Amino acid sequence: MKAVLHPYQETAAGWLRERPEAALLLDMGLGKTLIALTALVDLATVGEDVWPALVIAPLMTARHVWPAEVAKWDHTRHLRASLVLGSASEREAALRRPAEIYVVNRENVQWLTDRYGPRWPFRTVIVDELSSFKNRQAKRWKALRRVRPMIRRVWGLTGTPAPNGLMDLWAQMHLVDRGERLGRYIGPYRERYFSPGRRSGHVVYDWAPKPGAEDAIFRAIGDVALSMRAKDELELPGRVDNVVEVEMPPAAMAEYRRFERDQATELLGEEVTAASAAALANKLLQWADGAVYDDGGEAQEVHRAKLDALAGIIEEAQGQPVLVFYAFRHDLDRLRAAYPASKALGAHSGDLVERWNRGEVPLLLAHPQQAGHGLNLQDGGHIAVWFGLTWSLEAYLQANARLDRQGQKETTIVHHLVAKGTVDERVMDVLAGKRTLQDAMMDALRGGERGE
Repeated sequence: MKAVLHPYQETAAGWLRERPEAALLLDMGLGKTLIALTALVDLATVGEDVWPALVIAPLMTARHVWPAEVAKWDHTRHLRASLVLGSASEREAALRRPAEIYVVNRENVQWLTDRYGPRWPFRTVIVDELSSFKNRQAKRWKALRRVRPMIRRVWGLTGTPAPNGLMDLWAQMHLVDRGERLGRYIGPYRERYFSPGRRSGHVVYDWAPKPGAEDAIFRAIGDVALSMRAKDELELPGRVDNVVEVEMPPAAMAEYRRFERDQATELLGEEVTAASAAALANKLLQWADGAVYDDGGEAQEVHRAKLDALAGIIEEAQGQPVLVFYAFRHDLDRLRAAYPASKALGAHSGDLVERWNRGEVPLLLAHPQQAGHGLNLQDGGHIAVWFGLTWSLEAYLQANARLDRQGQKETTIVHHLVAKGTVDERVMDVLAGKRTLQDAMMDALRGGERGE
């Protein structure tokens, strides 16, 4: 197929060609993969030494999106792509295979850097979903930083560069420019652009941007970071967000209240930490979804209110395909039991994405972390349901963009099943930007706004 690039894609590809260090901050669905491939081919055509190139991507994106895109377009299909995935022996075989592009999932970055060490062979590295390298403490970040001096060309691609705040940008940009613009160390970056927020003694729980920090940060990285928004570049059919309030049965609601009160009382007798707040908040999310894990790790169903609400949405869809996002394993198990004909997206889903896009899968179940990056699902449907909500704004935005993206022909409808009077309501506040994640999780220790 001949690729006819949109003007903004031509601009972005040209911008990449001119920069060995670049961060392409494009909204989901704007075609970052095609843009990067086009820039690589253009550089190779004029004699630039770009091969071999390494693409680091989320597993599903590595397995399905990159090889499909390489094979799809007339100007890229001559390239050989080798997938460095699977077992150690499979990865070794893939690295021995001659290719221009090697694609590895981000979980194997440390393995790859340990394997090559100072003999690092990849002249170009493309980090697809650069935001997954926002944690400077993560092994994958440290591993890539070690080999960064040996890489001639680094391009970072993401649609959500700072989902949890501007602090996320430092680690990402450090991999792009080795600390040239935002500083080599996180401490000076924090001191320059942020002020301490809530703290306990010497422990700072969060940092608030200083006045003007956002503009100053983006000015600092402006020569290597290009940002584009879908609403400015494309005419999409639009999206409708719908909140479906779910009433838990009175007995289940009373148990929820009791559990929330007892757990909060127990935790407040100890030092309140982000980890303890997150543990309680996620336990409450399980209650809201309808099942909780007992001490033996077995899921116990406590209500079916969300399953009933989902049944109503599916009935109203009148046979149109529905994409359902779940949060916990017991969510998936209960959904499968209720809908035996449903299909679940996983790391080894084979041709499930293609079958969905051909309209052959009426109900697709997906965890936002598995379907949240790169997958093109817009041809298969336009209705999504959040059965289990997520605290992660990045996961939320990325997952919704699987349907609400370039090529979608219908208005995307996103239903959110929200259990009334539960932590679900606080999660919706986080996703709407009314609260920070930290604030909402700490609220879980205090019974939220009810003051319980």
